[in-house]
Amino acid sequence: MARNNQKVVPQATAALDRMKYEIASEVGVNLKEGYNGDISARDAGRVGGNMVRRLIEQAERSMSGR
Repeated sequence: MARNNQKVVPQATAALDRMKYEIASEVGVNLKEGYNGDISARDAGRVGGNMVRRLIEQAERSMSGR
């Protein structure tokens, strides 16, 4: 199975990276620039899950006109 990890909006890459590091610090996960394959799956999931939650909240606000 081929993977498609291309960004739908490539211009958002920097903003998503900033969000990732911001959320990681909020939940107590120590991310460093570059390779982070040494963090646990649980920590990676906490960061990713919180990113998705925040992006959904932003989309809902945008759709509701707030």
